[in-house]
Amino acid sequence: MKIAKSLYFQILCAVVLGVLVGHFWAQQAIALKPLGDAFIKLIKMMIAPVVFCTIVTGIAGMTDKSTLGRLMGKTLLLFLVLTVISLGIGLAAVYLFQPGVGMNIDPSRLNTSGLSQYTESAAKLGVVDFFMHIIPDTFVGAFNKGEVLPVLFIAVLSGFALSAMGERGKPVLDVLEALSQMVFRIFGYLMRFAPVGAFGALAFTVGQYGITSLGSLAKLVMTLYIACAFFVVAVLGTLCRLHGFSLWKLLRYFREEFLVVLGTSSTEPVLPRMIEKLERLGCKKGVVGLVLPTGYSFNLDGTAIYLSLAAVFIAQACNIDLSLGQTLTMLAIMLLSSKGAAGVTGSGFVALASTLTVIHDIPLAGLALLIGIDRFMSEARALTSLASNAVATVVMSLSEKACDREVLLRTLEEGRARPSTAPLQQSVDWTPEPRQRPH
Repeated sequence: MKIAKSLYFQILCAVVLGVLVGHFWAQQAIALKPLGDAFIKLIKMMIAPVVFCTIVTGIAGMTDKSTLGRLMGKTLLLFLVLTVISLGIGLAAVYLFQPGVGMNIDPSRLNTSGLSQYTESAAKLGVVDFFMHIIPDTFVGAFNKGEVLPVLFIAVLSGFALSAMGERGKPVLDVLEALSQMVFRIFGYLMRFAPVGAFGALAFTVGQYGITSLGSLAKLVMTLYIACAFFVVAVLGTLCRLHGFSLWKLLRYFREEFLVVLGTSSTEPVLPRMIEKLERLGCKKGVVGLVLPTGYSFNLDGTAIYLSLAAVFIAQACNIDLSLGQTLTMLAIMLLSSKGAAGVTGSGFVALASTLTVIHDIPLAGLALLIGIDRFMSEARALTSLASNAVATVVMSLSEKACDREVLLRTLEEGRARPSTAPLQQSVDWTPEPRQRPH
């Protein structure tokens, strides 16, 4: 059957099977954790070369480098606005549904033995440390850990250097374009194991924590999912309508990627495939290569919703009333902590720990309430952030006239990426219309 060969169908079956195995054979399901971990490791090893090749060839192929600053400025401004809105939605949701009211928790009685790994990571998330971390110790060192920001930094410098070299840099650019083709081909092979990875990861989650393990915290989980759904429908939907394309068709187009994220609770495994499929939508490589990887570190809207919601939940559970000044201070700190947690394992939880470490108004011990259910909440964070970055990349491409609208609408209508007879790297030229200066 044709549908059986579809990656979407295979991942969907793997997700359902993982839930069933985790529920009925919990002990055996816990032993399947290496399947999910191995798949994530396989994909993470490809992120650095994919980001590097895409950005270098994209920038080197631009004919107007002066537009790069404008693109990054607009992109970061969009990310800032979306993050502020996300924090506001999380805050509104937790005050509307009040999931922590009535729990009457005494922070001194909470078991905090499992918090050390998160609080230690949170202590390293200072603003200066975050920006210093972007600069790798060595050129090759940027690729060692597979983190996006150091590779992005090196790639931008390399792209400008190759462009400035002119014809002398063309042999190197040709090699990188060929390398990029090889990297995407390898990634295509690895994606065939996505159903196995999703099955192992979800079976472990359900087996370890159980479907019914949410208990009294189910209301908090439900509040987060409602808040995330509202952000996607109301905010991202409006953004899509303003730019003339359908949110639902875009989400359908990336359905396979969303299922992988649902199974693994991580957006990293789908980054290379997202880059490839966004180019198939008609978005130019130079824009995709800059906006999407940057969004992975600076546009974590799912995490932002979680931060404001979870922090106030702990305050409600511990019967702490936050003043307006305390709330605004907390939100300001979260604007930074949501960015600084990028690339850290359990980034949402670590960002929350770093926030509570700074503000002192909410007991850090309250994090113990969330440890058992964080795995379930991380799925909502990851799915929301992925949707936001996909929309942001298309929006920025359209605003910079670096997207073929006809290809975009046709591909979204078909609901799948049409195979291209030409290599992706042939679409590196991006010559946006220069801004008219006032006379």
